[in-house]
Amino acid sequence: MDIILKYFADFTEEQIRQFQLLEPLYKEWNEKINVISRKDIDLLYERHVLHSLSIAAAFNFPCGARIVDLGTGGGFPGVPLAIFFLK
Repeated sequence: MDIILKYFADFTEEQIRQFQLLEPLYKEWNEKINVISRKDIDLLYERHVLHSLSIAAAFNFPCGARIVDLGTGGGFPGVPLAIFFLK
């Protein structure tokens, strides 16, 4: 979690709470259905959440823009981006 706060420090308390909830949720589901690589689960924030948020750093989406996530798997980048943009 600290790695995303290093690069994105302007989150609301609710966004931080939502990002914190991702790790136990992904660990639970990863044991059941292998959502992401098992060797990556301990690097969830660095390899998946931060990489997903890099899209927000690189592109400026206009307010009200509609974004489609076409089956990238495991909810990435869609879930982190939804948390980021729904303030």
